[in-house]
Amino acid sequence: MTRALLTVVPLWSIAVPLVACALLAAVLGSSPGWALLALVAGALVAAVLVAVHHAEVIAHRVGEPFGTLVLALPVNIIEVSLIGSVMLSGSATATSLARDTVFATVMIVCNGVIGLCLLLGAIRYRVLEFQVEGTGQALSVLASLTTLTLVLPALTTSTAGPTHSPAQLAFAGVVSLLLYAVFVFVQTVRHREYFLPVVP
Repeated sequence: MTRALLTVVPLWSIAVPLVACALLAAVLGSSPGWALLALVAGALVAAVLVAVHHAEVIAHRVGEPFGTLVLALPVNIIEVSLIGSVMLSGSATATSLARDTVFATVMIVCNGVIGLCLLLGAIRYRVLEFQVEGTGQALSVLASLTTLTLVLPALTTSTAGPTHSPAQLAFAGVVSLLLYAVFVFVQTVRHREYFLPVVP
């Protein structure tokens, strides 16, 4: 690897995922003890942080609003992978755990991340400026998707428990995909200016 490439891509951002993969391959199929399990969990967290770092570098180079989509993609892939691995574990509570995880993520984003950004931004800049049009569209899509996937299953009577029937599940999947596609079109094409940083 040339010296110029090493200054662009830090060595730790290449080494950490390789070490995490080697560690995972070493413990695959075994039942590790608590110390080794903690080491594997630490390697997983480090690999996730490196993936987000790479996505952030690409997002800065691409610029807004495409950079936001580039940054959101690996986060969503990581989250879906973790939830999928929990669901494939075969435990009786796996499906409710997956739903609770999605609900917790929505709550953390809406209350924790947004609230923390507003608090820290107000402390640093005193007055925050943001695009109300873009923020409103993003939150309305999030509210619609949350209602469709987390609230409606508790209200349907076609299946027992808070679940969708196969037809309802297909409908929810198609509508979720369409909602997200429309939002991405609005964000990147139709009303791109709503999602650009405010220039005073």
